[in-house]
Amino acid sequence: MHTDRQSLTGWGNTAPSVATLVDVTAEELTRPNALTLLRRAGARTGGGRADGARADDGRNDRGLIVRGLGRSYGDPAQNAGGTVVRIAEGAIELDASTGTVTAGAGVSLDTLLRDIVPRGWFVPVTPGTRFVTVGGCIASDVHGKNHHADGSFGSHVVAMTMLLADGTIHHITPTTEAELWWSTIGGMGLTGIIIDATFRLIPVETGHFLVTTQRVPNLDDLLERMEVADHQYRYSVAWIDLVATGSSLGRSVLSCGNHATLDELRSYLPGAADDPLAFDPPLLPGVPVGMPNVLNRAAVRVFNEFWYRKTPREHHGTETIAGFFHPLDMVGHWNRLYGRHGFLQYQFVVPFEAVDTLRAIISKISAEGHASFLAVLKRFGAESGGMLSFPKPGWTLTLDLPAGIASLGGLLRELDRLVIEAGGRHYLAKDASCSPDVIRAGYPRLEEWLAIRRRFDPDGLLVSDQARRLELI
Repeated sequence: MHTDRQSLTGWGNTAPSVATLVDVTAEELTRPNALTLLRRAGARTGGGRADGARADDGRNDRGLIVRGLGRSYGDPAQNAGGTVVRIAEGAIELDASTGTVTAGAGVSLDTLLRDIVPRGWFVPVTPGTRFVTVGGCIASDVHGKNHHADGSFGSHVVAMTMLLADGTIHHITPTTEAELWWSTIGGMGLTGIIIDATFRLIPVETGHFLVTTQRVPNLDDLLERMEVADHQYRYSVAWIDLVATGSSLGRSVLSCGNHATLDELRSYLPGAADDPLAFDPPLLPGVPVGMPNVLNRAAVRVFNEFWYRKTPREHHGTETIAGFFHPLDMVGHWNRLYGRHGFLQYQFVVPFEAVDTLRAIISKISAEGHASFLAVLKRFGAESGGMLSFPKPGWTLTLDLPAGIASLGGLLRELDRLVIEAGGRHYLAKDASCSPDVIRAGYPRLEEWLAIRRRFDPDGLLVSDQARRLELI
């Protein structure tokens, strides 16, 4: 067990807070006194209340939260004045007979993919980065380009091992401890510490995808094409130019794909068929510390014009796992491109019938001139059952917005209002700006979740900066 006092932020590099970072192994978490040791480790390195005080028994009384690879954009993996636990990667056990894998909560999707893809398997769901952990995928109930077809990550988990706040180890399934299960899926790490999980995989013949890419001239055309794509493709996503206005409002690049079979790979990319399950993603030089914000409106306008114009009206071809799902992972610390103020990632979902709200939000962002380098639209399918899981049937839009702009707060409050009035909600793993009232309005099972959380953790041991900010305690 290693401890270090650190200032931590989310991937957006906003709202830093100082905590004791404790590195542990999964084996250490299964020891009888694991929680006591974690709390005392925090106290030894300066933990305790925000004023520096400690509990009488020398433990850290600001609680603890687990942190994966720090890819949540806001503050859910921070704990000011308290302890933040980071779990080492641990074992990976593939069961080809059942198509499942058991992996430690600290295992990253990058490590997992390097293990399972060469053996003919793929993860059931991946977000836009593979530098997230299995535990983080469950705590955030992450989604990907295939939500309309396969649901969120939690829909594929079949068993978990957890360390609860009372120090007991539970081996749970959706049927053995249903309340704990569905409060943990999407529960942002606030119901217990996940030690490992077993989940279903997708069998694949290659590590490539057969992708159709289309240049779409406006938002209405895009929405029609995406609805059709739900029935033809397992994966779909649209990049939207949020700088475009007028008749070009919502012009986009739509990418839809399916897993490429070996015969398809031989047809489209014969050389790759010699080693069809190879997985070795490239990594470009990282962005240096101290980079000024280069993603201002002028730069984004130039980039968007180039990105849109370079795309053919329609193209069919193959893409690798990294190229199709994780293009930004090729650039280390790309979040530094936003400069010292960082950025907010804002993601919401509104029901399919609230398409006018979606159009109004896109129009407002475009008119107000807030540059968004990354603007991604997807369609969601059914909910997973997690009480605080974000996805629900509807349209989900993700935006990157540079922080430190005076007018940003007013814009976000207006977007919050539009989303909630339309029956939508916001993604906790991305949130850095919502109010407790906005979250309460978007999650109808919040009170049920809070009651379960308090039953399993009556003293509030598991806590984060986000939990305090949003009153999830």
